[in-house]
Formats: sequence, structure tokens, C-alpha cells
Amino acid sequence: MLPYQTISEAASALGRNLTFGETLWFNYSASKSDYFLYCHNILFLFLIFSLVPIPLVFVEVLRWAGFDRYKIQPKVRLTFSDMVKCYKDVMWMFFSVVGPLQLVSYPSIQLIGIRTGLPLPSGWEMVSQLLVYFLVEDYTNYWIHRFLHNKWGYDKIHRVHHEYTAPIGYAAPYAHWAEILILGIPSFLGPAIAPGHMITFWSWIALRQVEAIETHSGYDFPWTPTKYIPFYGGAEYHDYHHYVGGLSQSNFASVFTYCDYIYGTDKGYRYQKKILKKVMIQCLLFFPCIIKK
Repeated sequence: MLPYQTISEAASALGRNLTFGETLWFNYSASKSDYFLYCHNILFLFLIFSLVPIPLVFVEVLRWAGFDRYKIQPKVRLTFSDMVKCYKDVMWMFFSVVGPLQLVSYPSIQLIGIRTGLPLPSGWEMVSQLLVYFLVEDYTNYWIHRFLHNKWGYDKIHRVHHEYTAPIGYAAPYAHWAEILILGIPSFLGPAIAPGHMITFWSWIALRQVEAIETHSGYDFPWTPTKYIPFYGGAEYHDYHHYVGGLSQSNFASVFTYCDYIYGTDKGYRYQKKILKKVMIQCLLFFPCIIKK
């Protein structure tokens, strides 16, 4: 809740007029508690989990012409009922684990100093903090994910997420309740290291989940904007991890590829890419007419 009663009071405290964005924020948040603002994450996550994968459902079920070429595992097709079941399972976990966790975790947000007041962060401040959040989460998630692929971690916890050997968008948050709790730690570490504004925190939670849905989409679209992000893994990179399954000791990183490269856990993936490239070149040399068709 903001400590100002009017916009003029806020402007006086800042020593300048409020920007358009700050005026909108004041009008919306001035009378709302910080706890209520934090709980917006529940709504955001529900909307993201429910709505963002919908275009992928249409692509998968209707098999729109022209999209099949981007299917990473073209021999695997999920029915509409399969996707509905996945969504129901995700929603059950959302309302029984994710939502309650959000409701009780606010003291940790107070502890690290996520603020809700004015001024709002600049664009560069938000971008720099989000970059820190992604890098910190990616590094810590790598090691936790790698741990979950030992025999005990996989058999007891992580195997649930790998039930989808050909992932779909709705399967991004599909996991054992213990994995959801454990992987909440990397998501929290970035904001704990570089605490920012509540809007930045909202953006972080939303972007991370949208990214997870994209990497579990099962499609490698060439126009995806994330392809221009250096060291970004993407759908094809993570799809290999699901394809190999429980025996996989490759492609553990959640967002970027540098950890797998540094620690040598992308060798299987790179070898496969090398072989597929060699096969494609040979096909182009010996069967050019068939390839063109």
C-alpha cells in the first residue's frame, strides 16, 4: 500500500510529476495491500498455464498444413483428450500446491525487500534485474535438475515430468508436487540477490513460465523471437532431453546452454546433431529431387 493519499502527495515526495506509468500504478495500487498485490501471481500463473498453450493445441490436434514440418517428434501425436487430461492434472497441482504456496510465501518476499512503491523501475533496471534472475535460476536449476536424474531422484520425483517423452505446452508445469517445491528455490534466488519492484517480480514469474511452455511446445518454429537470444536452448534443445528420457544425462539446463557445454552434459545432443547434419548432406547429394519434394 502506498504511503500517499493523492497523486499530488506522491509527486511532492518524488520531487517531480509522476510518469504515465506511475500514475496508472498509483491509481491501481494506492489502496491495495502489498500482500494482495503479491497474490496477483496466482492469477497470472493460472492465465498463463491455461491460455498460452492453446495455440499449440490447435496446431497439434488440427494438424494445420505447413506446421507439421516444425514438429520435433513427428511420429508422436497427442489427442485432444490427452491434452485435456494433462491440463486437468496441471490444474489440480496448481490449486493444491502452487496456489497455496503463493499464499503462504509472502513473508519471504518481505524479507528480501520486493517493493511496491514509487518510483517505478526504469526499463533498463527491469531488464538488468530480469537478466540476473534468468542467469541465477538457470545455473541453480541445472544442478537441481541434474540431481533429479540420479536413480533415487528420478524414480521418486522426476519421472512424473518425463511421462511426456514428446512434450507439449501444457506439460511444462506437469510435475511431482515435490519437484514443484524444489524448483521454486531457483526461481526465488534471483529476486533475493537483486530485489526489485513488484512489477519486475510479476514479469519474472510470467516470462519464466512462458519460456517453459515454449521449450516444451514440441515444435521448433523458425520465427520464434527467442532464437535471437545468445546461448538460448529452446524447444529442440529441451525436446532431446525428454526424448532420451530417464536415462538422459544431457541437456539439463532450463533456459541457456552454457552450463551443459561447460560441464559436458550436451555431448549426446551435439553428436546427434552432427550425425543428422551428415545424413542430410548425403541425402541432398544423392537424392536431391526427393528432398526438394
